[in-house]
Amino acid sequence: MSVTQKSIEQLSIDTIRTLAIDAIEKAKSGHPGMPMGAAPMGYQLFARTMKHNPSNPSWINRDRFVLSAGHGSMLLYALLHLSGYDLPLEEIKNFRQWGSKTPGHPEYGHTPGVDATTGPLGQGIGMAVGMAMAEAQLAATYNREGFPIIDHYTYAICGDGDLMEGVAGEAASLAGHLKLGKLIVLYDSNDISLDGELNLAFSENVAQRFEAYGWQVLRVDDGNDLEAIAKAVEAAQAEKSKPTLIEVKTIIGYGSPNKAGKGGHGGPHGSPLGPEEAKLTKLAYGWDPETEFHVPQEVRDHFAGVKARGERANAEWDKLVEAYKAAHPELARQFELAVGGELPDGWDADLPVYDGSKAVSTRVASGEALNALAKRVPNLVGGSADLESSTMTHLKGLPVYKPGSYEGRNIYFGVREFAMAAAMNGIALHGGLKVYGGTFFVFTDYLRPAVRLAALMKLPVVYVLTHDSIAVGEDGPTHEPIEQLASIRVIPGLTVIRPADANETAAAWRYAAANRTGPVALVLTRQNLPIVPGTAELARTGVERGAYVIFDAANGKPAAQIIATGSEVQLAVAAAKALAEEGIGVRVISMPSWDLFDRQDQAYRDSVLLPDVKARLAVEMAHPFGWERYVGEKGAVLGIDTFGASAPGDRLIREYGFTVEHVVAKVKAML
Repeated sequence: MSVTQKSIEQLSIDTIRTLAIDAIEKAKSGHPGMPMGAAPMGYQLFARTMKHNPSNPSWINRDRFVLSAGHGSMLLYALLHLSGYDLPLEEIKNFRQWGSKTPGHPEYGHTPGVDATTGPLGQGIGMAVGMAMAEAQLAATYNREGFPIIDHYTYAICGDGDLMEGVAGEAASLAGHLKLGKLIVLYDSNDISLDGELNLAFSENVAQRFEAYGWQVLRVDDGNDLEAIAKAVEAAQAEKSKPTLIEVKTIIGYGSPNKAGKGGHGGPHGSPLGPEEAKLTKLAYGWDPETEFHVPQEVRDHFAGVKARGERANAEWDKLVEAYKAAHPELARQFELAVGGELPDGWDADLPVYDGSKAVSTRVASGEALNALAKRVPNLVGGSADLESSTMTHLKGLPVYKPGSYEGRNIYFGVREFAMAAAMNGIALHGGLKVYGGTFFVFTDYLRPAVRLAALMKLPVVYVLTHDSIAVGEDGPTHEPIEQLASIRVIPGLTVIRPADANETAAAWRYAAANRTGPVALVLTRQNLPIVPGTAELARTGVERGAYVIFDAANGKPAAQIIATGSEVQLAVAAAKALAEEGIGVRVISMPSWDLFDRQDQAYRDSVLLPDVKARLAVEMAHPFGWERYVGEKGAVLGIDTFGASAPGDRLIREYGFTVEHVVAKVKAML
């Protein structure tokens, strides 16, 4: 086949389609329909519109691309391969196989050129919103006249399923409110979902909904009309004060004689075409039906030009940054540190140390630590889901992030917990900013899918989770976390820290701010807590190592060990002192983080939690699940396996047995 028979654009589009068909056929699983229908819009973005450098996938000023409809991953892999990213044809042939760079859904950090892990529908839109938020913040902070060092767009392709998910609506509402004009979402509108025709479950007017959110909405009636797609993208770029949704009407499985446009499990949404249908489809494209994984040389040459264009754009930007360094040296240094994820000298110098003169809730201590960091870490940004006065997440004296003031560092996410967490992921994926978000701990159930993706992508976002136990009190069981601690502790890669007092909280923030390898959840109290004696000296290294001895038997080996977290550490110490008066020596271990403790070597763990002292009691105002790993067969757990109640917090603490007398009795019963 030659370029004279078919335009280079069409030849490229059909190459994308056939690579997707062949990879899915070889894997015997996958979703061919979306790549076949959406290939023209993917081609338009990667080959004609986007500023990207396949030789430098992490270039900070590249256009971002999020395939929110992550099941169509072969569309993205074909585009990355053809564009010259480090994704050879052999990886396309190994689609969905063990150890390949082409997993079933795109994975950030695994495949070069993938800007976000997607597949759980709706979250890609939320992450794209976060990326656009980050671009606007960095541009407002660092750009100067003649030096647009951050100036790019964020593109996403979504499907009908994405737009049914609630998180997409939350995120789109936020984007419209913020007037994120550099966010452009192309909607692959094919009227088909997995179960069949879309009208089985979805009949709303998407255009009117997005216009109500404050978006510009455009429509392309023929998804194969490349010039119409190009004009719509240009119109989207020209609209500076609104994000844009481009509805592109496509045919799922385009070109398949027997399956194109069909829904249900017999359609092309979520299963291979089959060998005979694949050949018929290739014939419909004017393709040799006997070839597999064929890339015409003309297409190779064409995409080599795409790569060269990206390399030139990157090189021109490098020159701009060199000139920027000369013109604005201090700002350039700050920019370099931010983009590199590094902290400035003395970043933790203002973190407070508490002497015990007054009781402080760990949420208040968190706010004090956060503000101390914000003074010295200029790229620290964040906010809460309409709870800043309760989560203590406001950065005092700093501007609000809003249209016309994108340099603001206080973000008002609104009552959109899931969108907040998804946008935080997008902000972190973009690079250049350290982001945190706050809500009540019980509402981690609203955050969880995005927390899971943050852990999967190893993003160093920070969750400020307050009102951490039944001590919330009068708000009652709807607002009192019980199972949440156990449930977030099982998320791989999420570091959970529940500090015992204000000193442990400052140490937790020190760890979270310096951390670069995954998300951190800070679980904090509403009620005031006394400063536990010894934490001013021990908390810094103790928190970093997950657990440490905060009180010990006066003489010789202890008869029992009490392990506690958060507000229960003070209770454990008080009980140990009462037992000491009766001649029973007890070691108290503050264990703010299981995750950090489990990462320590065996020698350290054995020095803290003595292996040969089998009488062990764990004390935590939460579900006891998981504590058996530390207390062993002969140990016990004082926890809560029922929902809470509405009453003053101190009354609830007593009613549920978190008293010195009860802890003492539990220890004696073990002995």
